Amino acid sequence: MTGKAQKDPQFTAREKAQIAWYIARMAKRGIAGENVYQRDLERKVERIIDGARQREEREAAQADKARSSR
Repeated sequence: MTGKAQKDPQFTAREKAQIAWYIARMAKRGIAGENVYQRDLERKVERIIDGARQREEREAAQADKARSSR
C-alpha cells in the first residue's frame, strides 16, 4: 500500500461476513493474551479489502466501457 490513506470500498455481503469472522477470531485470540500472534488474520482482512478495491475498479472500468459504447 502507498503512503496515502485509501478509502474503504463498498463491501459485498460475503466480504462483510468474512471480515466480521476474522475480526471475531482476532478478538478471541486477544482474550488469550496481548502477545498472541494475529498477523495472519490481519493479512486475510487486508486481502479481502484489496480484493474489494480491485472489484470496484474493475466494475467502474466496465461501466465506463459500456457507457462509451452506447
